[in-house]
Amino acid sequence: RAEEIAAAIAWLLSPDASYTTGTVLRVAGGR
Repeated sequence: RAEEIAAAIAWLLSPDASYTTGTVLRVAGGR
C-alpha cells in the first residue's frame, strides 16, 4: 500500500534511521 511505502521512506529519512546501514527493509503489509 502506498501509505506503507511512504511511512517507510519517511522513517528512513528521519534521524531515527541514522544508524541503519546495509539493511533490507521489507514493506510487505504484514505478509
